[in-house]
Amino acid sequence: MRGKYVYCVIQSADPLKFGAAGIGDNGMEIHTVHYRDLAAVVSDVPLGVLDSTRENVLAHERVNEIVMRDHTVIPMSFGTIFKTRDDIVQLLRSAYDAFGDVLSKMRDKMEFGLKVLWDRDSIVKDIEDEDEGIHRLKNEIALQKGSTYFARMQYGRAIDAALQSRSERYGTEILDRLRDVAVASRINKPIGDKMIMNAAFLVSRDQEAAFDTRVKSIAAEHDKLTFKYTGPWPPYNFVNIRLKLERV
Repeated sequence: MRGKYVYCVIQSADPLKFGAAGIGDNGMEIHTVHYRDLAAVVSDVPLGVLDSTRENVLAHERVNEIVMRDHTVIPMSFGTIFKTRDDIVQLLRSAYDAFGDVLSKMRDKMEFGLKVLWDRDSIVKDIEDEDEGIHRLKNEIALQKGSTYFARMQYGRAIDAALQSRSERYGTEILDRLRDVAVASRINKPIGDKMIMNAAFLVSRDQEAAFDTRVKSIAAEHDKLTFKYTGPWPPYNFVNIRLKLERV
């Protein structure tokens, strides 16, 4: 038995095809299912739970990237499968106003990801050299005879506070300098000790070059930071439509 895998929703009243680059790589044409001027971009897949393998996730993202070259997209969550074409039409009908509103707000906009990392040990050394109190504590620990437990505790707290303050300062500066070339931003939780910023930015198509230039300019001014810049992507971080599907 086969079902319909939904990659995204776009605005189009005309039937469209996007090649055969979808989930499963089974040669099935990626096509559209319509209700009025809304279209779900789909391909046929076996019914059942879809494994979130790297290959499948990349195929999901690849289709969204292909579609967004010419259309504003509402990306669906990975693994969204419907039993029949009629089920998809019912979804588009029931959520028509919500989809239309989001498509209007996201029109000609795309998402860029920005992760900023630092070498923690190098930053700690800078703090030790620049902060008189922390520098003095470090020397006291090195020269102190006997237990240094309380001095090390005080030093550790001071270093943590200084790292947090510096991280926040960098984050604030970067956000402020990108504010006028982005429509919106979303800050996600950093991953690991080296990452100090994990952000997504919603950018208008006509500002893409300006945003790109600004990111590169900021990165060039911070030799102690590493900037990982990705995109354009569909607006994954800026679209949140919750679907309540009920079996009648």
